[in-house]
Amino acid sequence: MENQRRKFVKQGVALGAGVLASKVSWSAQSYKRIIGANDRVRVGVVGFSDRHRNSHLPAFMNHYKELNFDIVAVSDLWNKRRDEGVAIWKEKMGHDIIACRNNDELYNKKLVDAVFVGTSDFQHALHCIEAVKAGCDAYVEKPFAETMEDNRAALKAVKATDRIVQIGSQRRSGANYIAAADFIQSGKFGPIKMVELTWNVNQPGRWRRPALVAQLKESDTDWKRFLMNRPYVDFDPRKYLEYRLFWPYSSGLPGQWMSHQIDTVHWFSGLKHPRSVTANGGIYMWKDGRTNWDTLTAVFDYGPQDDPSTGFQVTFASRMDNGDENPSEIYYSNGGELNLITNKISPKGGLTAKMAAEMGMQANLLPETDLGSKEKVVASANTGGDILTNNHVRNWMECVRNRKTPHAPVEAGYAHSIANIMTTAASHTGIKATFDEATQEVMVGGKVFKY
Repeated sequence: MENQRRKFVKQGVALGAGVLASKVSWSAQSYKRIIGANDRVRVGVVGFSDRHRNSHLPAFMNHYKELNFDIVAVSDLWNKRRDEGVAIWKEKMGHDIIACRNNDELYNKKLVDAVFVGTSDFQHALHCIEAVKAGCDAYVEKPFAETMEDNRAALKAVKATDRIVQIGSQRRSGANYIAAADFIQSGKFGPIKMVELTWNVNQPGRWRRPALVAQLKESDTDWKRFLMNRPYVDFDPRKYLEYRLFWPYSSGLPGQWMSHQIDTVHWFSGLKHPRSVTANGGIYMWKDGRTNWDTLTAVFDYGPQDDPSTGFQVTFASRMDNGDENPSEIYYSNGGELNLITNKISPKGGLTAKMAAEMGMQANLLPETDLGSKEKVVASANTGGDILTNNHVRNWMECVRNRKTPHAPVEAGYAHSIANIMTTAASHTGIKATFDEATQEVMVGGKVFKY
């Protein structure tokens, strides 16, 4: 997979219109492995959400002709979004699109070979299971899962098939992130000692949909099917459309933003999950009925499970009442820092000759290095024009054709979900969360965390 990423970078990124200009080279055998070389890959849309409309759609449009893909069906429980999806994709594709009231209709009709899954946070893993069991490849948005039960079930379902599943952790398709991973994994950076992650905004309406909430009637959707395996509650259009504000439909800040950044920690370090997590925060500003915090600080301990003397700390901080929409990720070693805001490696903070001499040590300073990319991380998933998502969707489409492992396979989603769920457990209980390798359960106070 690392060799594939390096090849991906070498293919280059053409910034004209924000399109990745890589050319795919397949052998005749690999090209025909799943479907005929002249056959189109039929794609369905599971959830015509803002994320799909503003990010998946433009990325798909950049590549579908070259790679011979087609959108043929839209599945959405709400008739408004279903009709909108059908109309928009019909205009884009130039042919009729089949409207499906639910995924049973989509899969029972054998309409599609692959699907985009862009539904509510708690549904991603469950919709992934449905897709692979129906024989479909899937592009599955993050967070992959919000409970360990769903996380384990989805990993098992995918691993029991040969389906191509790309998790929507699009940093893994960014040239700057790939260069950072290569530098750290080469050993040139030295052991990671600290990682600081922040993601701050100041948007009172973030994740709020008041105008849309007013339009949603229970008779126009399928509330019971929406809830899936969550406990039954009376119909609530806010939980349906503003789910990111409410547990157990979303963890909020951990699932939406931390999942992206903590995924790079796993990728760069090779570690699968934290050893422990503590968290603090609250609803300090937006008293709008939400149950998920608007401010969070989480502290992670990472390192080998069998060697507590070795490792590093990660902090994630996020606030929703003051911020400039510029996520930051800075990795520190004893020799300096790798800064994914500036895309530079520098000796800043490293062990200088003067400091080292006082302790009878050698200086330890990283060289000034440019990661070779100015790709901007788009803070909002719904802004469109995000080159990382563009690259990531293309990588999935290529892998559907050549059957290679995508940049963010299901294991990546499983790993970031463990970190997310540990953060949720720590924030909900006020107790340090740990992870039991044997049972694959998140633990708090010696007990399995249950939502």
